[in-house]
Amino acid sequence: MPLTSIRVLDLTRLLPGPYCTMILADFGAEVIKVEQPIAGDYTRFFEPKIGEMSAFFHSLNRNKQSITLDLKAEEDRAAFLEMVDEADVVVESFRPGVMKKFGLDYNTLKKRNPSLIYCAITGYGQTGPYKDKPGHDINYISYAGLLDLMGERGGAPVVPATTIADIGAGAFPAAIGILMALVNRQETGEGQFVDIGMMDGVISWLQTVLPSFLAAGIPPKRGEQMLDGGNANYNVYETKDGRYLSVGAVEEKFWEEFCKAIGREDFIPFLYAPIHKQHQLKADIQKIIIEKSLAEWLDVFSQVEACVSPVNTLEEMVDDPHVIAREMIQTMMDDTLGEIKHIGIPIKLSKTPGKIRSLAPELKQASTKNKT
Repeated sequence: MPLTSIRVLDLTRLLPGPYCTMILADFGAEVIKVEQPIAGDYTRFFEPKIGEMSAFFHSLNRNKQSITLDLKAEEDRAAFLEMVDEADVVVESFRPGVMKKFGLDYNTLKKRNPSLIYCAITGYGQTGPYKDKPGHDINYISYAGLLDLMGERGGAPVVPATTIADIGAGAFPAAIGILMALVNRQETGEGQFVDIGMMDGVISWLQTVLPSFLAAGIPPKRGEQMLDGGNANYNVYETKDGRYLSVGAVEEKFWEEFCKAIGREDFIPFLYAPIHKQHQLKADIQKIIIEKSLAEWLDVFSQVEACVSPVNTLEEMVDDPHVIAREMIQTMMDDTLGEIKHIGIPIKLSKTPGKIRSLAPELKQASTKNKT
């Protein structure tokens, strides 16, 4: 596997850090999860559980090992430093300054191991006036201006159903940063510090709205953009049976096919109509879509290239033939716990694919012995 020779010391908990190191572990890295004694990562105890650990913990911490160290204790700090001597990567998600209090900050560790790559995942990064603020996903997307743009026109902001900052703006950039640092180390032999601020990552996601604002100075409004439900061609419509149909007919060719399929070719010229016309278009299209059930509309669009999809429930998604074909839900068998289903691996490599090799570890499953 591509990362088989890489040893990672993972001091993180909750979601962003464990998701990052899960990516590395899925592709062969030896990830040793360093947890607090007794309690460990408290996501272990969320509900529902598979055996004695939460389904959430099982999902994020597969393919990893675990040890417990109290970094406030001198003996355990010394043990951690010995592990650092043989490590390739350290990942932590404490607020800035915490690791320095332990005497385990990057400047200290790199003196022992100059090739070490040290990644810190925080809400606001290592610098700036917000660096010491506490926060969670909703705070990061709020400061970044994203939450203000989410929701219907004239309504309140809508909290997203998944954590955008934690995963998309935190875990993935961290994994990419670590991999880039590993590539650089191959050339120079030197490690480096990877500073990931989740608010930074969210701002970088605003590619469909922020460049226009920076260029023209006109602030976008909630529910009035092409890709946020403001336009009729990129929206969700309720069907007769209380289900929903999503429409993503962005290009002219798809919009034309959509209009033909619903029997309103007179809508075709209004793809880029101003917002007041879009509002009327949405109302008119909704009156049409509500006349048929979701199944009936899917039959109508089955042979039409218009970027139309059902709004699936999770129950429907896990049984979707495409999801099954892409192996995005995988099943492992355990002698004690029986069948355990996992979210699959989204990165598909042709020669060195990732693999779910083992379940999440029990507390203190690994030893602190150096790599051999």
